Amino acid sequence: MKDLMMERSIQLFAQKGFKETSIQDIVNELNVTKGTFYYYFKSKQELLMDIHLQYIERLIENQETILADKTTSYPEKLHSIIFKLVHDIEKEGLRAKVFFREMRHLSEEHLEQIIPKRDRFKENVQEIIEKGMEAGQFRSDLPSDIVTLGILGMTNWSYFWFQPDGEKSDREVAAIFYKMLMKGIRSQ
Repeated sequence: MKDLMMERSIQLFAQKGFKETSIQDIVNELNVTKGTFYYYFKSKQELLMDIHLQYIERLIENQETILADKTTSYPEKLHSIIFKLVHDIEKEGLRAKVFFREMRHLSEEHLEQIIPKRDRFKENVQEIIEKGMEAGQFRSDLPSDIVTLGILGMTNWSYFWFQPDGEKSDREVAAIFYKMLMKGIRSQ
């Protein structure tokens, strides 16, 4: 029931927004009582935090598998991470939307649990950039933190506009992002 409650809540949060969705809306959707909701979650805030934790922990797990692969170059690792991010947004559409859009509604207490994980995710991407620079696989004249934030901004914002059934697939979007990064946007 807890997983089903999370899934239906994600649908409601994506459709109506976190603030606009009440606990009553959630229990009505499932045809259960508020007591059932409170059996699994102390509050709507805790529910949102659990949604965030599940999403970011899975992203980090995928990311760290890519990082641990000793057989791939740093550009290949970067490409894999970009693809995983875009693919996950395609695969987890509504969950991704809630993750990126509704974080602003988390309380200080809940942010204390989420922000370190988001920081870890960013630091893992930055590590790829820095090691790639050290290995001569990436330009070293650019600040790694700004490059990292640019990559994350580009990939994370795709939750807003990417259409899985649109003109470009997740793989094609990731390839375009990767080419922009690796070759720059200036024509040769």
